[in-house]
Amino acid sequence: MALPSRNHRIALTEAAEYTRRHREHDPKGTKSYAFHKDQVLELLGHPRCVGLRVHHARAKDGTATVLLSGIDAADTDLVDGTMLQNPFLCPPFCGGGTALNG
Repeated sequence: MALPSRNHRIALTEAAEYTRRHREHDPKGTKSYAFHKDQVLELLGHPRCVGLRVHHARAKDGTATVLLSGIDAADTDLVDGTMLQNPFLCPPFCGGGTALNG
């Protein structure tokens, strides 16, 4: 089934509320994950890729993480292309203080 049309954009004030609630819910947990642009573009560059899926995953040591895959027009994971894992975790890779990472 193809993904229906949806506007995924969000205003900074609302985005900051979402991330603040997450930090309050899990103050010692991972705040965010970062990936290199060139590798994300490689994933999105798959000829059949129409979107990106973020999978919740667990590392071998049990740590929560995410895995990225492209998806095609039928909403099927593109397992024959680039998939990404091993993100930079925040903390410690949080960048400068913004409304998103408090």
